[in-house]
Amino acid sequence: MQPWAWVLLIVVLVVVVLLAVVAMRRRRSEDLRNRFGPEYDRAVEASDDRRGAEHDLLDRARKRDRLDIRPLPEAARARYAEQWRGIQERFVDDPAGSVGSAHALLDQVMAERGYPTSDFEQQADLVSVDHPRVVENYRAAYGVYARQRDGQATTEDQRDALVRYRSLFEELLHPDTPEATDTADVRDQSADVRDQSADVRDQSVDVGDEAVDDHDDTPRHRQATDEPMTHREPR
Repeated sequence: MQPWAWVLLIVVLVVVVLLAVVAMRRRRSEDLRNRFGPEYDRAVEASDDRRGAEHDLLDRARKRDRLDIRPLPEAARARYAEQWRGIQERFVDDPAGSVGSAHALLDQVMAERGYPTSDFEQQADLVSVDHPRVVENYRAAYGVYARQRDGQATTEDQRDALVRYRSLFEELLHPDTPEATDTADVRDQSADVRDQSADVRDQSVDVGDEAVDDHDDTPRHRQATDEPMTHREPR
């Protein structure tokens, strides 16, 4: 074979290898995008480069695969659901306490299911592998939980945090149900809660002794009755 033919063959082989590498990277990116959904976009935006973000997502998946994640027994589901209802019912009297209790309850559920709970960022990263469409709600709710300790969260912030905590709580309780809640859905749901709160508050004015005191110097919290889990939304 002539020398120029060898050179041409080598060039062709190099091009074929490069094309194969590019195709593999594109396939990997597509697989990660399909698996992580909005969490993929968040990771890419937060990273200096796409490859670094994808490496981080792959590392999360490998760590998650080493965990023994198991569903909750039916008795535990019922117990946790009852605890959640109590948290929601106490919201009108103690919004900050309800948000704190919701965060602690999620920690309990995660621990029983097999997720590590010693570090929030690690929790969120590992949960994102199984629940990529609601993990951002979890991060946003935790942000309110952290701010309220410094007195920087309003009642509406706390109400929204409880709704966002609930989106992950429901999926952790019932892991076999398909994910359908994203951040936009939760914002819409929170808006519905506020609308229903106004209706409940207006109705309560006519109740009599149980009506809400309308004096200007008395703080009031609005109520809510949204019931996606057959229980009431925080009032």
